[in-house]
Amino acid sequence: MRRTAVWSAARRAGTVGLLAALAAVLSGSSCAPPQPPRGEPRAAPRATAVGSVLFLDGRPWWPTGLNAYQLATDWGINAGCGAEVDLDAYFSALPDRSLTRFNAFQNLAVNKHTGELDFTTIDRVVAAAERHDQMILPVLAGQDGACDDEVFKQRDWYLGGWTRPGALPLSHRDWVAAAVGRWSGSPVIAAWEPVGEPEPSVCSGDDCSLAARTCPADSDRVLREWTDEVGRVIRGQDPGRLITAGVIGGDQCGIAGDGYTLLADSPFVDVLQYHDYDDAAWLPQRLDEVDAPVLVAEVGLRAGSCNPLDGRADRLAARLDGYRTVGAAGAMLWAFVPDPRPDECTFDIGPGDPILAHAAMQPGLG
Repeated sequence: MRRTAVWSAARRAGTVGLLAALAAVLSGSSCAPPQPPRGEPRAAPRATAVGSVLFLDGRPWWPTGLNAYQLATDWGINAGCGAEVDLDAYFSALPDRSLTRFNAFQNLAVNKHTGELDFTTIDRVVAAAERHDQMILPVLAGQDGACDDEVFKQRDWYLGGWTRPGALPLSHRDWVAAAVGRWSGSPVIAAWEPVGEPEPSVCSGDDCSLAARTCPADSDRVLREWTDEVGRVIRGQDPGRLITAGVIGGDQCGIAGDGYTLLADSPFVDVLQYHDYDDAAWLPQRLDEVDAPVLVAEVGLRAGSCNPLDGRADRLAARLDGYRTVGAAGAMLWAFVPDPRPDECTFDIGPGDPILAHAAMQPGLG
């Protein structure tokens, strides 16, 4: 693996040494889908991967940035997902070559007045990112269905349900083909994420809480086969663009045991993910298991009524430095909102949050 010297030393020391090194640093349907053309040629991908390192425009890139799931919200057009965001203000405030992960869900491309597909709001996000030359990572659906069809994805969905239409105009397979085909001409798409936090578990009746879910023994194989199938759809529309597996990265259904490495072996996975809300408990093991880039795509620390913003900024900066040291491929904070709630204990990162001006938020570009 291509890791830093500290990472290499920790790896040679074995699992215990690796954990200690990290802790020290981190403490503190059958119908063809519609594909409205944008009138642009397909862009050659700017973001690439070699070994465990990401590159942008041919130079090593350690992306930092934000999860900003609300960007495609327009209450006059779609059902929305949170508050509306001033797109130009958002992208212009980011350091150059930042990475933004956002919801490009099918329901956000449905006109709530007509019930028909309407790409306007996601088109706006892509166009704004292009104006400001900022990289974006569209998430095409979420595991829990929030802000989309509101249906938790279970094992049967991964075994074939994703190819059949439900409450939305298109099946997920056809939505992936339509979305990737439409925006493949954009130079600011860093990668495609087919589902955020995929998990082929089984719910107990209508209860899909964590305690009520079971995980069949072959879930790792189910997740891998679905990943290969959806990856073929993406590559058919946008050859060469990175695809990221949006897994949480711990012992969730489908990636427990050898599941993470099985997923990493897919020819349709270029970048793995890790979501850190637990002091990176599983990150050392995941870094040790794979040679592909591991992007810490969600980093969440609460602030507001429970933690001063300045204090959180210092802790987040230390985490970002720690991820760099141990060999993660980049990191993105959860989550930007235009209307933070300072009187509540939340993950909100609003405009002017002190972490946004911190040196640790500058993307690395070699």
